[in-house]
Amino acid sequence: MRIYEGSPRQDFEEVLRSIGAFLDERSMRDILLVEAPDGFIVQGLVAVGAKTGTWSESMGQIEKETLTFLDEDVARFMDEAVARRGASEAADDTHQGTYQRALRVIGRYIDEQKPRDVFLFEQDGAFVVRLHHGGQAGARHVLAEFLKDDIDALVADAPTLRKPPTPPAAAGAKA
Repeated sequence: MRIYEGSPRQDFEEVLRSIGAFLDERSMRDILLVEAPDGFIVQGLVAVGAKTGTWSESMGQIEKETLTFLDEDVARFMDEAVARRGASEAADDTHQGTYQRALRVIGRYIDEQKPRDVFLFEQDGAFVVRLHHGGQAGARHVLAEFLKDDIDALVADAPTLRKPPTPPAAAGAKA
């Protein structure tokens, strides 16, 4: 989300995690994600017309689908994701889908880079991220690649990067 017009987006970790959860629900694959001025455009492959039955299965057809997520949509996804996770599950990565986990750790990387614009695509579990940086020295693009093993390692390390919860002060304790 942007704090004010023209500013960098804030909290890519949570934004991309929420979009990832939506993509996991749609069973979308081979995604392309582009940041737009008022949200994100996501394109990917989905199976349509798939049917299952006792004696036969039909895979359906693979089609390209393009989705536009406005900042308001992303905010709603984030609220829904927090409600779904609940307090006890918030730190548990085992209940998250593939894109939710991957986009979360990539989002953390993006937050550390503080880009002006983001573009990423995925194929077979590997991601290429292009970040646009702008400043007094001029504009530049930075490319980063995350292979499936890189994503798995980042997900495994994620719990060590989280801040431990602050314990509530004991009742009647004196400082």
